[in-house]
Amino acid sequence: MNLAHWIERHAAFSPARPAIRFAGDVLTYAALARRVRQAAARFAALGIAEGDIVAFLGYNNPDMLVTLFACARLGAMLMPLNWRLAPPEHARVLGHCRPRMVLIEESFLANTRELRDAHPAVTWTVIGDIAAAGQAWESSEDGPACERTRAPTDEGNLPILLCHTSGSTGGPKAVVLTQSALFWNSVNSAHMHDLTGADRVLTTLPMFHVGGLNIQTVPALHAGACVTLHARFDPLATIETIERERITLAVLVPAQLVAMMEHPRWADADLSSLRSITTGSTIVPESFVRRVNARGLRLIQVYGATETCPIATYLRAEDSDRKAGAAGLPALHCEVRVVDDDGNELPAGRHGEIVVRGPNVMRGYWNAPQATAAALRDGWYYSSDIGHFDDEGYLHVVSRKSDMIISGGENIYPAELESILAECPDIREACVVGQRDQHWGEIVVAIVALQPSARMSEADVLALFTGRIARYKHPRAVRFVDALPRTELGKIKRSALQAAEPAMA
Repeated sequence: MNLAHWIERHAAFSPARPAIRFAGDVLTYAALARRVRQAAARFAALGIAEGDIVAFLGYNNPDMLVTLFACARLGAMLMPLNWRLAPPEHARVLGHCRPRMVLIEESFLANTRELRDAHPAVTWTVIGDIAAAGQAWESSEDGPACERTRAPTDEGNLPILLCHTSGSTGGPKAVVLTQSALFWNSVNSAHMHDLTGADRVLTTLPMFHVGGLNIQTVPALHAGACVTLHARFDPLATIETIERERITLAVLVPAQLVAMMEHPRWADADLSSLRSITTGSTIVPESFVRRVNARGLRLIQVYGATETCPIATYLRAEDSDRKAGAAGLPALHCEVRVVDDDGNELPAGRHGEIVVRGPNVMRGYWNAPQATAAALRDGWYYSSDIGHFDDEGYLHVVSRKSDMIISGGENIYPAELESILAECPDIREACVVGQRDQHWGEIVVAIVALQPSARMSEADVLALFTGRIARYKHPRAVRFVDALPRTELGKIKRSALQAAEPAMA
């Protein structure tokens, strides 16, 4: 079934039910269905057809979701653009993917003037002014134009989302996800969260990444739930919204949770409506999970990638404490294995590459056949992540292949050392990277950001590892920084840290 039919069916069953709350306004399912039809008609009038790309440059906004479902009606693709990128970076994305139209938030017009001038063949339209005459989306009535936008055939196999990877380990790649992938991902999310139409979901992560768009937001609309959107994350606004609107589910990456926990309102806010908080995008230490759960909450991990839409494995709320630090079991409609360099499946406890197969996996990378062939082999997506299964079948992610440090011929996984650093109350955040060394090949370097009032020397940090792990894994140096560079999803930009020269012990 076409994704847009979800909204139509919910509008028929529960027309007055709130679908999206944003900036004080409420959009019911009936109103959302009407706006999707209007947008599809306008897109069609502007020449958007099956296979075309519609880009979206703006903060979180109901119009991005309207555009997603309108594209589904036409068989077109939504390509959310990362609003944090500089114009030259946007230029490279547009040159590679060549959208037919770009919907742009008015606040981005000044910074993209040269970009717009350089792409005159693209239709640039201010969000909210889809019609050529500048009429607002909601200002016109349904009519013949809406009826002319018929769903294409074989909808499930049509690409619907062109979403870029985070680029934390290199240049971002454009991932092609089909309507079927989003459907099965939504089914997996429903099982992960026990998601129903009675839920109230809060979205603060940017929806230009699949984490913000697909872990809960799109699945919530499939379930008929209500989504509260924040244009951008703010810790106080997030806490107050959870309290005021009795939010039941939210996705918050560790960096967001740290900002919330450091806010004075965290201690006494009523967060009892939350059934669980979903986290991911980076390896989450057991100590961090227990710190959040000590507040009376249930923090559950999800593992996946843009290429898997992203849900591949997850914990459920009942396992939050018992399996703290684990990335969960394979999703309800997904297969996950850990394999060696030859593709052979490894037993529990053995580290190897995590591979994923299922209807949620990408079709491939846009205009990148070599990269697609390297990532998709015999129906499996090779993630370049390193992990192992425990005796109960729960996945534990320990590193990316590119993050693994090889020192004196021994494999060292940064996450093992980072979990020790995370236990120290004087350390606000830390990561471990490899530095080239003439004798050992690589040596381990700890990058540490202290709490504002803390005082630690290099010797103090190195002492944390004594008696905890093998000597060959110990850092040879410590570098103190004010903060770690991160992506918008909280992933550490390790390449930026590896490029800098640490102070040697």
